[in-house]
Amino acid sequence: MSRSYSLMTRSVRFLVNIYFRNVEVVGLENLPADGGGIIVSWHPNGIIDPVLILASFPGKIVFGARHGLFNWPGLGWCMRQLGTVPVYRAMDAKSGDVQQRRSDNAASLAVLADSVAGGDFACLFPEGNSHDDPYLNALKTGVARFYFQAKSQSSACSQPYIIPVGLHYDAKRSFRSNVLVAFHPPIEISPHVDLEPDGDTEEQRRDRCRALTTEIDEVLKNVVHATDSWETHHLLHRTRSLVRAERAARSGASLSAPGIEERTIGFARVWTGYNTRLNTHPQQVQALRERISAYDDDMYAMGIRDHELDKRPKASSVWSVAQLVGQLVLVFMFIPPLLVVGYLVNLPPFALSWLSMKRIAKRQKDEASVKLLAGVVFFPLSWLLAGVLSGWTHEQLHQTYPIIPDTPVLAGVTVVVLGLVGGLLALRYARMLKETVRATRVRLTRARRRVNIARLKVERSEIFDDMIGLVSDIDLPGSVGPDGRVVFDETLQDLEGWTR
Repeated sequence: MSRSYSLMTRSVRFLVNIYFRNVEVVGLENLPADGGGIIVSWHPNGIIDPVLILASFPGKIVFGARHGLFNWPGLGWCMRQLGTVPVYRAMDAKSGDVQQRRSDNAASLAVLADSVAGGDFACLFPEGNSHDDPYLNALKTGVARFYFQAKSQSSACSQPYIIPVGLHYDAKRSFRSNVLVAFHPPIEISPHVDLEPDGDTEEQRRDRCRALTTEIDEVLKNVVHATDSWETHHLLHRTRSLVRAERAARSGASLSAPGIEERTIGFARVWTGYNTRLNTHPQQVQALRERISAYDDDMYAMGIRDHELDKRPKASSVWSVAQLVGQLVLVFMFIPPLLVVGYLVNLPPFALSWLSMKRIAKRQKDEASVKLLAGVVFFPLSWLLAGVLSGWTHEQLHQTYPIIPDTPVLAGVTVVVLGLVGGLLALRYARMLKETVRATRVRLTRARRRVNIARLKVERSEIFDDMIGLVSDIDLPGSVGPDGRVVFDETLQDLEGWTR
């Protein structure tokens, strides 16, 4: 790696750790050590997707990006430092020579193919465009053409691989959310597709590219757990939560909230069972969907979560009441003064980032990318400016009122620290307020709605039994612990209490 590349990747990792609360990376052992390859993934979150892969990948990786991004202030320079190759798509040719764009694009793919043939890795997003759908958009054949070109330029003992990557966001547009980056084993291409294209006619090459694109599409659907609608996506997540809570209740375990990795593998288990049985038992699946949807509506109306059905009522506990009172004092009395400083210091850069997003982002998928890039510039400048102004103001006050200590540097640093702390609290305050209100409501709900809670516990148990019975003979991914937790590590199935 060049010095500039190493510096850029370290900077990207630093920014990623600021933007996301938690980034979990799994499957690095699936990356081959005996050749180059092509990283492929879906594209649900604009420039954030390649940034995450860059920050998670252990070696050098070259990206292909639509040429228009190189015109973005700052971003174009960063991409050039990383060796990013511009991709010229015919679909972007609002005017001009479409054939020339195709020729330029072929030249870009040749540059990427050279790097892969030399043992490096390249990353492409075969959908060709970012989107907000819970499923893959139609894949372009560019990755397939690129693969065959890299294959023809590689030696016989070092053929390129295609590595699928799953990007799983819990709230992709939210600052300080969680994300999982999952590297999967190389795609096993069918022998009749993975042939040398030498001697083929142009139509045969196109057929081969279309066939490989279809195989990549099928693998990526499994990797990203694509669903046909957001309604189905939500119901599968509800089912995942229901199953975890019921298993924990039956084992007597008290589980903390699942991390993004456990949520993803839990969703993958439900998704696999759902899609398998949708083909073989559509009526039973539809009946379960209706029951889970009704259960979800009741839980939402009561304002409680699955695991809260099993908690003992604590309204009568003196310690519980003291905890609740302390939480109310903290949230409603102690934190608000700090929020004032946080808002005063951080609202201007937030507004500038928002205005930049509205002015620069032409499509919704670019909004998060623009906000991230603008925030990197505006927020540090705002903190610095607040510190300088505070120090200057303090010095002027000292000259007017000598009784005030002569500590302008300390005043400036204090304002910067309060601005940072207040800004972080501002990001968390809405959630803290919601959790406090929720804690109060749950206690009242437990005390006043025992009959409904008992009914929902019975319904949850019956749904669990019917669902487990329906998928009992399906080989689901991951392993299930005796307390209801799920993990990717399937070797745990040999240990006592762990199952599929």
